[in-house]
Amino acid sequence: MKNLLKFLLFVLLVSAAIAGLYDYRLKHGGLKFLAQTTADKYTLSTAASVDPKEVVGLENLNRERRALVSSILPAVVSVKTSKKVVSPRRSYGLDPSEFYNRNPRQFRNQDEEEMVQNSLGSGVIVSAEGHIITNNHVIDQVDQIEVLLSDGRTKKARLVGADATVDLAVLKIDEPGLKSLKFGDSDSVQAGDFVLAIGNPFGFEETVTDGIISSKGRPNRVDGFGDYLQTNAAINPGNSGGPLVNLRGEIIGINTAIISKSGGSQGIGFAIPSNSVRTALESLLKNGRIIRGYLGILSRNVGPGAKETDGVVVDDVVPDSPADEAQMRKGDVIRKFNGHEVKTFKELRTFISQVELNKKVEVEVTRNGKTFKLTTAIKEQPVDYKTTRINPRESPTPSRRQTPAEEPEDQPDEAGAFGSIEVGELTQDMARRLDLPKSVRGVMVTKVNDEESELRTGDVIEEVNQQPVTSVAEYKRIVSSLDPNETQVLSVCRHRTRSFVVLRPK
Repeated sequence: MKNLLKFLLFVLLVSAAIAGLYDYRLKHGGLKFLAQTTADKYTLSTAASVDPKEVVGLENLNRERRALVSSILPAVVSVKTSKKVVSPRRSYGLDPSEFYNRNPRQFRNQDEEEMVQNSLGSGVIVSAEGHIITNNHVIDQVDQIEVLLSDGRTKKARLVGADATVDLAVLKIDEPGLKSLKFGDSDSVQAGDFVLAIGNPFGFEETVTDGIISSKGRPNRVDGFGDYLQTNAAINPGNSGGPLVNLRGEIIGINTAIISKSGGSQGIGFAIPSNSVRTALESLLKNGRIIRGYLGILSRNVGPGAKETDGVVVDDVVPDSPADEAQMRKGDVIRKFNGHEVKTFKELRTFISQVELNKKVEVEVTRNGKTFKLTTAIKEQPVDYKTTRINPRESPTPSRRQTPAEEPEDQPDEAGAFGSIEVGELTQDMARRLDLPKSVRGVMVTKVNDEESELRTGDVIEEVNQQPVTSVAEYKRIVSSLDPNETQVLSVCRHRTRSFVVLRPK
């Protein structure tokens, strides 16, 4: 007890000494920085660096851009979706590939729970009645769809119609009198034109980015509704379904895909042309589905080496097709279609898609050096009809390399950059576990041996150079026919996002 009292007395003495020392230094200037009250002098600049009279053009540009954006924003919406999914309550300590390959019944037990998965996208109002255009992959396989308007209101939306191939969907909200945007003419758009992309990237509503049209006619997933517009305006996850607009505030495209190593914008984005969107919209509203017209030919581009390189060569005519009724023949070269000059098969395909069904059209062809004008009516494409395109660089007669049965057993399956990729069949169970849209068909990447590759395990390769892939055997057949010294373009689905991946020769 005596020692405790001595200790307490010692502590009190030390505390008193420290307090006295602090008070002394405070009074005699030892701690001036604590008592300083004099403010530093400062003078802020009051004059602009540039005389406004010298940048009148830029000031006008600012005002015009503000007017453009403010007129567009009320018609752009954020699309919010939700779906119920089953998820494990705890980690099983497995490699992801092991998890996906296991029997699903192993996990359907008390260790699972039902969760709500939310996703984001964009859309644009295109009618006074409240019709909204967005991408199909934004709303595919969801339980609930809501749209957030520019004024902050949230409205439940119903799905009017959708098409997975074109990747478009039409929604509707019961809110009359909404601001809507007009469709522009995407055929008149040229590389270099100024554009704005507006949407909901990463959940940031009403994000505006600007850029130009980088190129036209980029391949779009081998559908007959027009090829993509390419832009350098920043497009990120969440921008899908949002509008690409011109200087007049008109929709010239619907943003749908990007090429990126990081998953975000790297200056290469793609939009579905507005003329294709409008045709699809009207077909969905009138018929509940997209009706595709067809001519009924197997064809290829004229290609280099001919006197006239523009046009499409007819390699065969489908019996009882519009081309057959017009008495089109093998060897004819299509130069004009419905008043439009035809330079490539892609252009012809687009022109056909924009023609009203059963309407008479004029097709100008050259045959044995003479010009003929044929008349036909475009019909609806049969369900089992598949458009065939012949690569003009390939010989009409398959080479030995193009015939798998004649290849030696040690012939490699992969060409160039494909050698670092391993793929497997995409089963329905795997697609469900990867939460893929129902429309996805392809092969799943099971392993990537190149660290610099943009591909990831679990990605689904849907197309190789615009050629659809539905099985591993088909994938190997296509890859084995490619030139390993050329750049290849893959159409890839990762989770619920579609994009292009470019493979370059090593």
